[in-house]
Amino acid sequence: MSVVKINVLTVPAEQREVLEKRFASRAGAVEGSDGFEWFELLRPVEGTEQYLVYTRWRDEASFQAWMEGPMKAAHQGPQGGEQPQRPAASGSEVWSFEVVQSAGPRGDQ
Repeated sequence: MSVVKINVLTVPAEQREVLEKRFASRAGAVEGSDGFEWFELLRPVEGTEQYLVYTRWRDEASFQAWMEGPMKAAHQGPQGGEQPQRPAASGSEVWSFEVVQSAGPRGDQ
């Protein structure tokens, strides 16, 4: 059964562009991971500073393998004497779900 992980990032207005550029620069980083099914970065439209980072995985084990491998390495900071980047988000929380129903667009009928 697929699982969904939603990372809820609190991002002050002045850091929104920074966050979006950082995600754009890592485009493709998760797509090759075993068990990966879907990714979306959702920007708030009104009433909140919280971005949602939506990922869907074949199973919990696939997500955990990504967290302990590629994800952990990507967040360990710069290598070779580069200056560390200040976080764009001021807070983070992960929500976990199991997919119990799913639908997509129908083909031409």
